[in-house]
Formats: sequence, structure tokens, C-alpha cells
Amino acid sequence: MSNDASAAVFVGLDWAVHTHAVCLIDGAGAALDRFEVTHDRDGLAELMRRLARHGQRLRIAIERPSGLIVDALVEAGHEVFPIHPNAVKASRPRYRSHGAKSDASDAYLLADLLRTDGHRWRALAPQSDDVRALRALVRSRDDLVAARVAAANQLTSTLQAFWPGAAVIFADVASPIALAFLRRYPSPLSAKRLTEAQLQRFCKAQHYSGRRSAADLLARLRAAATGHVGAHTEQAMAEVVRAQVAVLAPIVTQITELTRRIEQFMHSLPDGLLMMSFPRAGQVCAAQILAELGDVRERFPSADQLAAEAGTVPVTYQSGKTRSVAFRWACNHRLRQAITCLADNSRHANDWAKAVYQAARARGCDHTHAIRILARAWLRVIWRAWTDRKHYDPALHGSALALASTQGG
Repeated sequence: MSNDASAAVFVGLDWAVHTHAVCLIDGAGAALDRFEVTHDRDGLAELMRRLARHGQRLRIAIERPSGLIVDALVEAGHEVFPIHPNAVKASRPRYRSHGAKSDASDAYLLADLLRTDGHRWRALAPQSDDVRALRALVRSRDDLVAARVAAANQLTSTLQAFWPGAAVIFADVASPIALAFLRRYPSPLSAKRLTEAQLQRFCKAQHYSGRRSAADLLARLRAAATGHVGAHTEQAMAEVVRAQVAVLAPIVTQITELTRRIEQFMHSLPDGLLMMSFPRAGQVCAAQILAELGDVRERFPSADQLAAEAGTVPVTYQSGKTRSVAFRWACNHRLRQAITCLADNSRHANDWAKAVYQAARARGCDHTHAIRILARAWLRVIWRAWTDRKHYDPALHGSALALASTQGG
């Protein structure tokens, strides 16, 4: 379909927790397509395929300004118009006399509102080039970290099977010095004649900054049990170790390089400096939050919407007289992980955060739940600072801190 034709196509997307109703209409209001998609990766892919049949840049109305689907639609080049639920509710009598809600009908209603009253709403602006660049760096680093964990676990498992000492001689088997050691000494036989003086020279060449002496390190290596394997098996296992080190080492190097680039980038962004102003946010954690939060303020008109996006508030299901509250699985998992990391770190450096955490534990919450409550509280403060474009200041954000303390749980 040509771009001119797609300009006359209007889409209504009625968002729900598990499935989303979609309706496409033409310039005269006639329905072109109706379908539902699930709220998962397959459903999002199906949505994109169905929309692509009608054009590459469609005008889409939805009752929320943020979320994974909204981000995906904007990034795909579509014009997304958030319409407040109150506007939709007020318009229902125009379409049916009883005014009762119907998902399929609301999808059509959203599309038709955009067709007839599109001048009343403004399309969401895409994220800035800086945020998109930061997001690419941060997400790539996160993916590499996951790959490092998997590769390090595999290497540790291999070492535990025939040479446990090499897995514990240094604190982290994925550290540069541990990998360098395993390149040189991939088996018990290769390190059989290793002396304290040789190990000391090795550590010095690797710029070892740990607290243990060469004698202590050698004792840790020797103290661990050694598997009894034949000569051919030990030689084969040494080759396996070298292969796994060869896979893991460049991942570690690239993580270091991306971390350096992210830190440089964060210092060049006003919002980057803002995020780093929070207690124990650091540079990487702050970058993870900013990469998902973005710099388009209208996407999150309230702190509650941001909390829902981050998955720090539960979902309430209600049908008739039945009401249940459940953990929010459908959210931006990267944002949830980042804000949870900030919350966990902050309680060690901020008295307010420590008090919120301890109060949650005193109410009987386990550690994970208490951290989630603290993350919810921090999101209210972060939203206030981000909305006002002001660095975190306990004096400036005192009211937000007080409100968050009462609503965090």
C-alpha cells in the first residue's frame, strides 16, 4: 500500500493485560481489519505483520502513552496518539446508547476518534538520538553480561569436575587474571610444579590487586580436591578449558569497552547527570534506567504509570465479586531490573531508603518484596526529578520522599 493510502488508515488498539483488540478503518470509517493479539513476543510480531499490510506509517490511537507495545510501534515508524481513557468514556454514547464497555467496540471507537477528532491529540515524539544510542549500548552490554554469566558457569562446571582449585584461586573465574591463569595452567599437571615465586611474578605481571599473597593463593589452589583422571582425559579437559577461556575472554573485554563508552556518554547527557545524582545509582545502573525511561516526558504523565511500566506495582484482577492481586509479569523487565538494583544499593548509603526497606521487613515482607517496595518508592522520587529536570536533592524532593514513604508498600 502506498504512503498516501496508508495516511487514510486509522488504527485503534485497545490495550489489556493479556490480549489487545485491534481495529483498522479507512477514511470513511469502514472497518478494514479486526483482530486480537496476545501480550507477548509472538503477539507483538503478529501485530507488526498485520499492520504492515496496510502501510509503513500508520496513525494509531491507544489509551496509554507508554509501554512495550507503544515503544515498539513508535520505533517502527508509526504515529502513536495516546488518548486519555476519560475521552474514550465520554465518547461512547456517540457509538452506542448503553455505553457499556466492549473491547472490540473500543478498538473501533479509538480508531474512529482519531479519524474524526485527530486534531485534538498529538502524536508521541520518538526518543532522541542520544537516548536511542544509549539504549543500544546499554542493552548490548546487558546481553553480553548474560553471555558472560553463562560462559563463566560453564567454565566453572568444567573445572569443578576435574580441577576445583583453579575455580577458586581467584574470586571471580571470569576476571582477567583468572582467565590469564587458566590460559597458562589449564590442568593440574600444568601447575604441578608452580612455585610461590612463580605465582608472585605472574600476579605482578597481571597487576593483581587482591589482598591475598602468592602463598595464600597457592594454598587455595593446592587445598582443593583434585579429580583422578587418566593422562588422555586430563589433556582433553585442558583443551576444553582453553576453548572455554577463548570464548569467555573476548566477552569480558567487550563488556569493559562498552562500560567505558556508556560512562563517557552518561557524563555528556543532562539526563545522564540527573540519573547519576541518586544515591548509589552509579553510572551503569543509572544508564540502564535512563535507557528505558527515555527523555520523552509525556510518555509517563504520572508516577503511577511509570511504576506500572517498571512492574513495581501488582495487577488487580476483578470479575463480579471476585478480586485478586498478582505480581505484574507484563512490564519492562530491563527497567524493573535496573530500578531494583538501584533500590538494593541505595539502602546501604541513604537513611531514607534504609528506613523504607526496614519498615517493609518489619511488616513481614521478605527481602525481595521489601526491595520491590523500596523500588516503587524510589520511582516516585525519580519521576518527580525527571519530570522537573532537577538533580536529586533530599531538600528539594522532600515532599516526594514523604509521599513515597507512605505509598511505597
